[in-house]
Amino acid sequence: MQTEKQNVMTFFDFFNIVRSIPKTLRFNFHYFPFKTALKLPVVVSHRTYLRELHGKVELPEKVQTAMVKIGFGDVGHYDRKRSRGIWQVSGTVSFGGKASIGHGSKLSVRGDLKLGADFNMTAESTIVCAKEITFGNDCLMSWDVLVMDTDEHPLFNKDNERINPDRPIVVGSHVWIGCKCILLKGAEVPNDTVLAAGTLLKSAFAGDNQVIGGNPPSILKREVHWAH
Repeated sequence: MQTEKQNVMTFFDFFNIVRSIPKTLRFNFHYFPFKTALKLPVVVSHRTYLRELHGKVELPEKVQTAMVKIGFGDVGHYDRKRSRGIWQVSGTVSFGGKASIGHGSKLSVRGDLKLGADFNMTAESTIVCAKEITFGNDCLMSWDVLVMDTDEHPLFNKDNERINPDRPIVVGSHVWIGCKCILLKGAEVPNDTVLAAGTLLKSAFAGDNQVIGGNPPSILKREVHWAH
């Protein structure tokens, strides 16, 4: 019975890969030189809406087939068959290595988005980058996470001076961002950190190997480490 289930899953995954060929070809031959595009370093699910294919996509020197996957994965409590991701890019997206952008996730980038190696954005999360957002290596984003370095609409004081400029977000290496977290402009997350579910972060924290949580956030635990 287990073998039969595994075969069904394998066929389903193969079927999705076949359906993703048109968008995968379009993405790779749009962004990369011909020889690089032939390797198909980025695989794009047919359920991903390529809303805006502008700007640049940067890869490391050593390119491998399917090193970046967009719109795949499976989080059990979502219906991935009806889940739709969005790629809306007019800025720069830099991949430091292997990356997975899960089903239903949205990238809206008009600034500079830098994703370190082994980046994993599980499902139904959103990154809005107007200025600069940086993730280190080995970062894991859970579902329903929002990372946004802009308020989108400007605010002005009585002297007509803008009082809410966009500000960068920096996430260190080996960071686990729990479900339903919100990272706003000015957020800085240290290395080896866990953000507890539902955390709202808009400032910088110092120190490694800790759990940060709450609204307003505080350090909940110290001297801890997490594993995949």
